Amino acid sequence: MGHSHNHHNHHKVNGRNLLISIVLNILITASQVIGGLISGSLALLSDALHNFSDVVSLVISWIANRLVKKKASLKRTFGFKRAEILAAFINAATLIIVAILLIFEAVERFKNPQEIESNLVIWLALIAILGNGFSVLLLRSNASDNMNLKSAYLHLLTDMMASVAVLIGGLLMKYYQIWWIDSALTLAIAVYLIVMGWQLLKDSFKVLMLFTPDTTSIDAIVKDIEAMESVKNVHHVHIWQLNEDEIHLEAHIDFNKDIALSEFDIILNAIEELLYHKHDINHVNIQPEFGKCDPKDVIVQD
Repeated sequence: MGHSHNHHNHHKVNGRNLLISIVLNILITASQVIGGLISGSLALLSDALHNFSDVVSLVISWIANRLVKKKASLKRTFGFKRAEILAAFINAATLIIVAILLIFEAVERFKNPQEIESNLVIWLALIAILGNGFSVLLLRSNASDNMNLKSAYLHLLTDMMASVAVLIGGLLMKYYQIWWIDSALTLAIAVYLIVMGWQLLKDSFKVLMLFTPDTTSIDAIVKDIEAMESVKNVHHVHIWQLNEDEIHLEAHIDFNKDIALSEFDIILNAIEELLYHKHDINHVNIQPEFGKCDPKDVIVQD
């Protein structure tokens, strides 16, 4: 049985940047709630609700970022490596839930449009744009290679865009008295949240359910290993993604002859190099077999 420990290089996630973003969004949320109640703007209150979900998502991301650094133990042999994936799933789900709540509120407001204090809406939208814009810049460098940070980044990015929409709505209400634009913008924000959240929800769900990564072809992997001279058959294959950096493979390999353990180690090393460089798999666990009577299907239901 063999096991490799190759790892991808990845950026260190800066916990301080997360904390700064949390403080900024708490201040933005509080100001928008007060301003929304005073002005009567549903778009501003919806933006505040989204900002509150940002605070929750950022706190979850920060906790997950701390947990993932804890070492493995006898009780937790993988440590907390899945903490950030779980955080991404929770954050994506909250994006969608918030969006659905906004849709209901927007439809209700369409039926009963209200005059809104636009000056307050404009100034608070500007403050939110600046605060969220700064937070987006803080997290951008880690968002591309870390699903947890991507979920927090998307929360902040969509909220910055929502604030831009609120600002535009405030200007239209101030100069043209178009009150229904408040509800229209709320609907647009909600739809965008659902679109962004759904993709992240699917991606994190696949990892949590141990699905084969979309970029990995089991057929190609089996074909490459079976092309080796000493290999008769590859079967009972499992491939899963543990977190952002680790893709694991375990499989049974039936050999053409009864080989020595030292010879298997040489073949195993060749398999590990092949899988790492060609298929981006960095943890390999192989069970060697010779003439064993077991199912030889590539996929075997355990």
